[in-house]
Amino acid sequence: MTNQQQAAVAAMTEWLAHPQELGKAPAKIEIAGEFDLHDCHYYILKYKKSLLGKWLVGVCGFEDTETLETCGHTFSEMEPYDPANAQKKCEAMVEMIRQYWMDRAKEEASAGPFAGFVLLSTPEWDLEAFKQQLKADWDIDYPPTDGEQAEENDDKTVAVFDVDGMTVAASLMEAPVPDGEAEYWANSNFMDKENALAAARDHTAHVMIAVIDKEHPPRARGELYVKLVSTLLKAPNALGVYTNGTVWLPDYFIRVSEDLKEGHLPLLDLVFVGLVQYEKGICGWTNGLRAFGKDELEIRDSQQSPRDVHELLLNVSGYLIEEDVTLQDGETLGYTAEQKLHITRSEGVNVEGMSLKIGF
Repeated sequence: MTNQQQAAVAAMTEWLAHPQELGKAPAKIEIAGEFDLHDCHYYILKYKKSLLGKWLVGVCGFEDTETLETCGHTFSEMEPYDPANAQKKCEAMVEMIRQYWMDRAKEEASAGPFAGFVLLSTPEWDLEAFKQQLKADWDIDYPPTDGEQAEENDDKTVAVFDVDGMTVAASLMEAPVPDGEAEYWANSNFMDKENALAAARDHTAHVMIAVIDKEHPPRARGELYVKLVSTLLKAPNALGVYTNGTVWLPDYFIRVSEDLKEGHLPLLDLVFVGLVQYEKGICGWTNGLRAFGKDELEIRDSQQSPRDVHELLLNVSGYLIEEDVTLQDGETLGYTAEQKLHITRSEGVNVEGMSLKIGF
């Protein structure tokens, strides 16, 4: 058997051994054929529950004919194997799996709030200065001048108001972000890790900020979130912002926010792309797409350069947000008509929940 065939047998055996399936390894298992479908390569497997049992049919797929990591399409209805219709049965199982993930993607495509934590060196928030700066930076009135509601408490540590129908909530918390989260995630800032760690380590308080309205398009809410955070970061005691799985320093976040004034999406403030080098290659992931109702993206064990992996994830993220595209399991994408990067949807590795893996 080829290495990929051995990988298919191992994946099918592991799937069958799961307590919710056969509950044990099959007594016998063999490769019975192969076929291509939706730009992926599949193996037909036949197996027996017991040595004297009848042959049953299963399927296992890969993104191409060389990779040893399955595309997540490993399944069996535990129906009898018949060489006359085995491929037809396997194709039907693949279509069922693809439809399942498409349906799950639709169910989960619910945009969440845009939220973050502005890290402060002292437990102080000058709300009046924030109002003035917000007006100067973005021409946003607070309290609003259009009759919409605004709420403040007596000690000026909480602000709730509407901007163009979108609800903003901000609150001063006179303590660091709990459980050392900011310090932990500051490590992911590969652009300026040392200073990000210092900002997270030195903060003594934070302002929680969120745009929580769900009736307006995610992009409008995301852009408002960037405006609010960039203004908060101009406070003299602001050290950085913990958002989207990393800690950004004020100068960087504010500089990116200026893209809004040119009519551009401030993508680098809204989506973080993480990178890590493992023995098998470069792995990358996004953090921030879920707020737009999209699955996060991942690239696993790539032989491409870190720069190319980062650029691809960022470019695809921008495309998904600006064109409001939802990628599906089994589709392909590429920079040219000839380039076909396979997409599979499965449990995230470096992100929580489901993610779309791009073969790159």
